[in-house]
Amino acid sequence: MSENGVNGVNGSGRSALSLVPKDDKKQSMKDFKTDQEVRWCPGCGDYAVLAAVQSFLPELGLRRENITFVSGIGCSSRFPYYMNTYGFHSIHGRAPAIATGLASSRPDLSVWVVTGDGDSLSIGGNHLIHALRRNVNLKILLFNNRIYGLTKGQYSPTSEIGKITKSTPMGSLDAPFNPISLALGAEGTFVARTIDSDRKHLQSVLREAAQHEGTALVEIYQNCNIFNDNAFEPLKDPSVRDDVTVRLEHGQPIVFGAEGEKALRRDASGSFEVVNTADVSTSEIAVHDSHNPDPSQAFALSRLDSPAFEHTPIGIFRQVERPSYDRLMRTQLEEAAASEGKGDLAGLLSSGDTWRID
Repeated sequence: MSENGVNGVNGSGRSALSLVPKDDKKQSMKDFKTDQEVRWCPGCGDYAVLAAVQSFLPELGLRRENITFVSGIGCSSRFPYYMNTYGFHSIHGRAPAIATGLASSRPDLSVWVVTGDGDSLSIGGNHLIHALRRNVNLKILLFNNRIYGLTKGQYSPTSEIGKITKSTPMGSLDAPFNPISLALGAEGTFVARTIDSDRKHLQSVLREAAQHEGTALVEIYQNCNIFNDNAFEPLKDPSVRDDVTVRLEHGQPIVFGAEGEKALRRDASGSFEVVNTADVSTSEIAVHDSHNPDPSQAFALSRLDSPAFEHTPIGIFRQVERPSYDRLMRTQLEEAAASEGKGDLAGLLSSGDTWRID
């Protein structure tokens, strides 16, 4: 990569991201703020996520014109208006599809998708799972508030069974999606969860996601204080959060609680069970391995938070290497261009079975 920030091509044939020239002043959070009035409800968790992202992006050392945010429809999808980068406010659920085309055709860009549980898991569910399956070089921030906020409080694909809303006055009958389980089932190579109010943890996950080649999905528990206030209260209440929050760190024993008095152990079924640390040997305590190619352990961890956040893992569930879709595509194009008969459109159109109609 060129030191002066000019786009180049690295050894793998991929266009390099454009760095801020070394003689330029260091970027700050202010550089990523726009002049647009931020229009979310007072107290919305989106403010915390926006501030965390704006203060984190200078660390990447990228030119702002080489960063793009793509959103769909929903409260979270106003995000591109407030980022002093390029951005698309696209159509309902289709942000991953639009971002796929952008990332595939412009490897010089760092492409981020901002979406919500309603946008990405209802009408956009198909696009989300295929972006994950293909491992397109995207960073997807999935704001999960378990409600439709923009359209005023209907139940969403992540709302719990029995949820009373304007659209389900007698309680929702739908079993909710678990976004982490869904992403792991789609063979996501980077799957993580964090919380809007935990800025330090949120930014640490974003740093890892930004460095990942391929699709990185980060589910962010985000409070909607108007239509679904305190949905994640057990994870935020200082009196109980240490007892219910399981912080995942690669290579570390899965121990939690204010004094580390609780731990996770695999049971005979392959699931995890909560045990008292003092009652088991060190060898019985599960060690988190986010780099394991087999996603079964990560999937078992993703089931712990059901149904009511009694024990909720946060952190990186899975972080494995697999060539990104766009890199493989560019390799194919380069091979095709190097072969004989390249660019013969007329020959392609007249090949095989053809008919002439006079």
